[in-house]
Amino acid sequence: MGNESALLLIIFIGLFLFFGLPIVLLIVGLIKRKTNPKLSKKLLIAAVVYLIISLGFCGSLTLF
Repeated sequence: MGNESALLLIIFIGLFLFFGLPIVLLIVGLIKRKTNPKLSKKLLIAAVVYLIISLGFCGSLTLF
């Protein structure tokens, strides 16, 4: 039972790193859109770039 829960925790951490951080950046970027458009634009671009990199290169590394 201990190994299964540890593996599940690793999977959840990986999914958070792949999807959670870009979603957080997206939400913060959309919230800041009215007050600070320059910061919002940078956050949205960072979210997209992070998602592309994490699902592309880093995602392919986790398959092996």
